[in-house]
Amino acid sequence: MIVDFHNHYFPPEYLDAIRKGPSAFKLTTDAEGNPVLHSPGDYNVAVRGHRDLDYRTEVLKRAGVDRQVITLTAPATSIETPERAVELAAIVNNALAEAARTRADRFTALGTLPMNAPEAAALELERVLSLGLKGCMIFSNASGVPLADPRFWPIYERADRHGCVLYIHPTYPLGVEAMTDYMLMPLVGFTWDTTLAAAHLVFAGVPERFPRIKWVLGHLGGAIPYLAERLDRGYKAFDRCRANITRPPSTYLKEFYYDTVNFDPACLRLAIGFAGVDHIMAGSDYPHMIGSIEQMLSSIRGLGLARADEVKVMGGNAARLLGIA
Repeated sequence: MIVDFHNHYFPPEYLDAIRKGPSAFKLTTDAEGNPVLHSPGDYNVAVRGHRDLDYRTEVLKRAGVDRQVITLTAPATSIETPERAVELAAIVNNALAEAARTRADRFTALGTLPMNAPEAAALELERVLSLGLKGCMIFSNASGVPLADPRFWPIYERADRHGCVLYIHPTYPLGVEAMTDYMLMPLVGFTWDTTLAAAHLVFAGVPERFPRIKWVLGHLGGAIPYLAERLDRGYKAFDRCRANITRPPSTYLKEFYYDTVNFDPACLRLAIGFAGVDHIMAGSDYPHMIGSIEQMLSSIRGLGLARADEVKVMGGNAARLLGIA
């Protein structure tokens, strides 16, 4: 089984709600008739693959991919007012759950949370789980508030109680003002914000306090596999880095899962060497402009892994994590 863990979907119901407003997005249409969602410093062209699951099913058949774990994408609902974020998150989650229920042969999903409304987000997580999904994608900060902030702990308490998946995808990075040229925000800022979020969560003791949460990091964890040794040196050197945890940061980070949305074989080998082959999951970032199902497949196949290990990365690990038969 091949499972694409990292890809993105705009439910038509969500696009309709954005179009009707109110919304912080500006919605236009390009020359091909695709909706374009504009937000400060970024935009998303919702091509057919983003919004048409029948079309996407044909793409997966041609590529030889069995399943996708569909998710919304950044900045999702956190760009909205808290009240509107709650409304839109419910619309998205209903659509994701319906797709996972009616198209279970091809799709499962992870929900989205209105993290800029933490109390409502905790309740929405419970509702998402009641709809049959196994967890949620959250973003690397919540309107500038770090994920390690205690205001989010009621969300983590529920996630821990259910042993569910929390998948960290980047969003507008802290310090985004320096990243407005050359698409530096998605190219550099996104991966850095994931790195910052993961390190902050660990040093704040969140994975230790809530050990049953299954954390997943997008884009091969940003720079986490590369920088983990430096984090361990900080743990040894600074009292404050030991205040909330009882073991080196790398030991927690090796328990996280990482998707393969970095198609450089050297980077993939580094991540496998760091977290182990049981914690790496195929991801394409389809259908974003810098995503590629073909590169997802070829980069993993080019690693020369033992057959059993390649099977794990291609889909076995994701199937185990999400309970996919």
